[in-house]
Amino acid sequence: MMQEVLLAIREALRQERALLGPLGFWKIPTAMSASTSTPASRDLFGRPQPSAESAPADPYTRIEALIPPDSPLRAMRTLDEVARYVAQTILIPIDARRTHPVFGVGNPEADLMVIGEAPGAEEDRQGEPFVGPAGQLLNKMLKAIGFERADVYITNVLKSRPPYNRDPQPDEIETHLPILYKQIVLVRPRILLCVGRIAGNALLNRNSSLRTLRGKVHDFYGLPVVVTYHPAALLRNPQWKRLAWEDLQLLRAHYDRLMGMATS
Repeated sequence: MMQEVLLAIREALRQERALLGPLGFWKIPTAMSASTSTPASRDLFGRPQPSAESAPADPYTRIEALIPPDSPLRAMRTLDEVARYVAQTILIPIDARRTHPVFGVGNPEADLMVIGEAPGAEEDRQGEPFVGPAGQLLNKMLKAIGFERADVYITNVLKSRPPYNRDPQPDEIETHLPILYKQIVLVRPRILLCVGRIAGNALLNRNSSLRTLRGKVHDFYGLPVVVTYHPAALLRNPQWKRLAWEDLQLLRAHYDRLMGMATS
């Protein structure tokens, strides 16, 4: 009986080989390929991300897709509309304790967007990101590579100050990130500069040291991202300014290539 079964299987395989040819015989069926493919990637908070094959080429369309479908941000079409929503809505507990929301400032059509982690005490008082000594240093950093503060758009991951300037918590980042995504979609920058480890990790869905993040150009759904030291950290540790200067030069060189202005 067993020999008859083996003979029947051998005959079936012979007929299939004759029908499909030697290459087709070894090809994995489509249904099997689909079932064993790599599962869809997920972001830091478990949300499925579009695959490279199915995602639209436009980076802003891809970033818009990161905003939850039920979020009112989806329907907003201007930065002013988003700013009003942020000012009028308590999304996390620290929103209720802020003096002012710190939404963003600068050119609404900027090619460069600067992203920090969260407002400090002076930013909370004035309602503007990067003011005071850290803001003055950021202005000098930008000017050193040919940008005026008015040329760029400046914002933070969080729009409210954490108490005692503590690090943002994961749930706070998760809740406020869609606001940042919408800002990117509306401003449509060509390149992003994240200042500080927390801002870089939040945007890039990483959990890395600043040493690992800096010194290279990352990709965020088609947008180049450079990560460097936060100006406040440079004020405390001036010896890091040389490394920050290297990062800024990297950003400027990549920006020039994007804009077709590279001299080399």
